Amino acid sequence: MMYPEQLLIPMREELTRLGVQELRTAADVDASLVGQPGTALVVVNSVCGCAARNARPAVAMALSHAVKPDVATTVFAGQDVEATQRARSLFVGYRPSSPSIALMKDGDVVFMLERHQIEGRSAQEIAADLTRAFDAYCSSAAQPA
Repeated sequence: MMYPEQLLIPMREELTRLGVQELRTAADVDASLVGQPGTALVVVNSVCGCAARNARPAVAMALSHAVKPDVATTVFAGQDVEATQRARSLFVGYRPSSPSIALMKDGDVVFMLERHQIEGRSAQEIAADLTRAFDAYCSSAAQPA
């Protein structure tokens, strides 16, 4: 079900005001994530309560960490359908999940939080998972875990 865009503006801005780049088409996803070296955070945003209460606040906390991905991006599940499908096609081995948060390195998923790992957990716990992943994969001295 598509929600009125006016309703989504605050949900989108909760991430974009942090510098997270919205990917609204499959071409946007390809340009930002496919064949790009380095690290990329990909947030599959959603209108659900666990996105509002847990995922988006966790991303905000994690992006204030000293070590961050080279780029931070987001697609909006159920709204930007083509972009979301394309992003999910890059998450090899993971089922579609909203919200979810992937960390990619050189085009491959190296860390993933699926909905079942977001629901029922605090934003602080999720942010701690993300910052550990950032420390492991985003710094130039990072070694694969």
